[in-house]
Amino acid sequence: MVCLGNICRSPMAHVVVEARLAEAGLEDVVEVTSSGTGGWHVGQPMDDRAATTLTKAGYDATRHRARTFDPSWHDEHDLVLVMDRNNLRAVGGAGERTMLFRAFDAEEPGGEVPDPYYGDLSGYEEVLRMVERTSTGLVAALERELAHS
Repeated sequence: MVCLGNICRSPMAHVVVEARLAEAGLEDVVEVTSSGTGGWHVGQPMDDRAATTLTKAGYDATRHRARTFDPSWHDEHDLVLVMDRNNLRAVGGAGERTMLFRAFDAEEPGGEVPDPYYGDLSGYEEVLRMVERTSTGLVAALERELAHS
């Protein structure tokens, strides 16, 4: 999961996808990481508004520490999912295994996850709704892929 600073969108997606994987019994099969294309927040926890939104929804937002995307991760990860088209360009563009996170969103496939950083809590709540819906689609796709491998 990749966004700009790795304190809002990608860590929210990271936490939700891990929870969905655990619900599906895939937590030992699929590893999730998150990062940002910029290094401003390296080592910091997620944004307080992101953590509050996740916590209110019943997720654990305490373990995250921001880190920066490394291009070598294209070879180390099966899938690189980015939150918007700027992030997609920053990681080298779309490819077979690099795409927008919301490619798995049944409601708006290929949409962007808006950056809530400069807004209020309602932006984080909107992001969480997108992330939850997309995570459900992503885990279903992973289940299908793993069943065929």
